[in-house]
Amino acid sequence: MAFHPIRRIVTGHDAQGKAIVSEAGLLPKVVAIEKIPGTVFHEIWSTQSTPAQIDNGADPTLGALVLPPPQAGTRIRVVDIPPDTEDFLAHGAAAMHDAFTQIGDASASTVRVDSPHPLMHRTESVDYGVVLDGEMTLVLDDSATLLRQGDVVVQRGTNHAWANRSGRMCRMLFVLVDGAYTPALREALQARASEVGH
Repeated sequence: MAFHPIRRIVTGHDAQGKAIVSEAGLLPKVVAIEKIPGTVFHEIWSTQSTPAQIDNGADPTLGALVLPPPQAGTRIRVVDIPPDTEDFLAHGAAAMHDAFTQIGDASASTVRVDSPHPLMHRTESVDYGVVLDGEMTLVLDDSATLLRQGDVVVQRGTNHAWANRSGRMCRMLFVLVDGAYTPALREALQARASEVGH
């Protein structure tokens, strides 16, 4: 099943301050992830600071693909995620360094031999994930939760993976907000990483 292309409408202002549509059309940046066949990132927008600069600036999606949001910024994207295959579950972990390198954050991958899923990863951000179409399973260190269309995940910098166990494509919307672990949580995460070897 193929999803329809995403149309983006960007507003702005003319020289007199009148609200206008500055752009309307298909997304200029849509990237298939080579090492995770069937996964496609649809880059919608990002902001570089908080508060966000409101201007008629250049399209922030035209640079290199980057997984996390900019420092003090945000990122919004849609991701099409294919069903897990037996081959991917058995051998996908070996390709994750290359996959996350293409996504612009090789250090985000936390996969180990005993990980519950090859796509285990972590970013220091608060991410809102919305299931737009299909079903998805959120995998954490010790549990898995089935998500259906319309469900929303608030991902607070945890180690996780998105496992599509439904047998059909899933489309999710993600809004990523730059974050910072509290000192106590950072210490606990560093201690855990030392214990489990990543």
